[in-house]
Amino acid sequence: MDLLQQMPALVVLERFPVPVLAISEDGSILFANSAFAEMVGHSADSVKQLKFADVFYSLPVDESVISAVRAHADLVVDLVHRDNSIVRARMSKSALLRGDDPVALATFQDLTEQLWVDEL
Repeated sequence: MDLLQQMPALVVLERFPVPVLAISEDGSILFANSAFAEMVGHSADSVKQLKFADVFYSLPVDESVISAVRAHADLVVDLVHRDNSIVRARMSKSALLRGDDPVALATFQDLTEQLWVDEL
């Protein structure tokens, strides 16, 4: 238990085997672990240089980016891969649940291959 209490949150998030993304109200990507970066064909550092609109394909932003992420929680979203192909993934609810949180932190499950096979 002591180890977990001393471990920084970013270290824990990076070690998650599932894609994790943290995004701010202005659409800046604050954090992407290696699994997320790999899913969209980037390095973790290069993903942090992108904005919401660079990663999320045609996800409408009526109010704020955080509102858009919350509205599409537990749904399949289209993400833009570095090669401009579409990656379809189920996005979780934000781990940050308060209505006034200025950041959304979500995990993703890549469904691209499964959906492609199901369509055949």
